[in-house]
Amino acid sequence: MAERVWTIQELLTWTTDFFRTRGMETPRLDAEVLLAAVLGRDRMYLYVHFDEPLEPAELATFRGYVKERGAHVPMAYILGRREFMGLSFRVTRDTLIPRPDTEILAQFAVDTLCARAEAGAGELRFADIGTGTGAIALSVLHHTEGTRADAVDISPAAAAVAAENAAELGLTERIEVLTGDLTAPLLGRSYAMILSNPPYIPSADVKTLMEDVKAYEPHLALDGGADGLAVYRRLLRDAPDLLTEGGVIAVEVGIHEATDVAALMAAHPRIVRTKTLRDLAGIERVVVGETV
Repeated sequence: MAERVWTIQELLTWTTDFFRTRGMETPRLDAEVLLAAVLGRDRMYLYVHFDEPLEPAELATFRGYVKERGAHVPMAYILGRREFMGLSFRVTRDTLIPRPDTEILAQFAVDTLCARAEAGAGELRFADIGTGTGAIALSVLHHTEGTRADAVDISPAAAAVAAENAAELGLTERIEVLTGDLTAPLLGRSYAMILSNPPYIPSADVKTLMEDVKAYEPHLALDGGADGLAVYRRLLRDAPDLLTEGGVIAVEVGIHEATDVAALMAAHPRIVRTKTLRDLAGIERVVVGETV
């Protein structure tokens, strides 16, 4: 008996139902994104060509994707890509998946560095600590001129992904990717700005995260210790000393952590004032510290 021929519409219907039984939050969207990726088309194509059958090789690839997603593998890991600040980044299971909330931090950096450039500052160098995919550092470089960056990650595998993304975006000459623990690889250097999105989930809360996150994303990039502040304590003890006069440090924080992180930041003798930035949901998402 000949194998069944599956059309785009039939596959979307079956897959949406399957994902719904697996508890996916957006079953139809997930099905469309995966199928569009297999076909190398946008999602609108699926509606215009709903009665088009898939080739055997396409069907085999799609089935593999559906199996992974049914096991709650994040979409970004299945497809190996994630968009951030209008750019496409390679993502692996060695890196945290870039999230829209982190764009608050990146956009602050872009706006601040652009303002300083317009005010006549020379070359501006910044550091991104815990860079992962390099999304923050590379986005800031892409959207600014006259800037250079040092990006650090404790994971050699994550640092390698950041370097690959730099090459893809044509930014290799403007960034140095380093492997090491927080500020250790940066000693002796100085920066106009330091950025970081460190691990900030309290250890006890990691097991309560969505299956997609707790089962697949690197715990090293999630677990912030007993109260979620362990990495901030270490980072904010040393990082402000690397800032030039008038330098700025900005970090992403978890829900209800902004006040505590701002206090840790203000305790450093070089930080003269702090402020917080809210995300689109009104949550205090970024804490900024300024030096004189």
